[in-house]
Amino acid sequence: MAKSNSKRPALSPLEHAVMQIVWSGQPLTGEDVRERMEGTHGLKTSTVRTLLRRLEAKGYVTHDVEGRTYIYRATVEQTNVAASAVRSIVDKFCSGSVENLLVGLVDDKLISSERLQELAQQIAAAEEEQSKQNKTKRTKRN
Repeated sequence: MAKSNSKRPALSPLEHAVMQIVWSGQPLTGEDVRERMEGTHGLKTSTVRTLLRRLEAKGYVTHDVEGRTYIYRATVEQTNVAASAVRSIVDKFCSGSVENLLVGLVDDKLISSERLQELAQQIAAAEEEQSKQNKTKRTKRN
């Protein structure tokens, strides 16, 4: 699955619902998607196919053909779509400043400053571990 941060058109709420299903159980047929959406959306098979075609045109899914059946899978990871949505919010409401977003989250008590500090430490530790792994890989190549 691609991890590209390329600019894709935004997802409509219904397209997002379809992507949630694709991410949770791929690869899937259009009928699989329709069945999983039955409880929340009463969509016809033709509507689901149209949504999947739109998602493919937007670059979110791709398909293979088995017999006469299209098998769909995501082309972008869910976390990349989430990160892109957050970037859009940061650009639109925080003048492009992630720091302003984080201050706002703390001010609105969506996250405590203590938890934010813990996350910063976890990120630093993960970055340090990644750096060590990269150095090990370079040493083995030489």
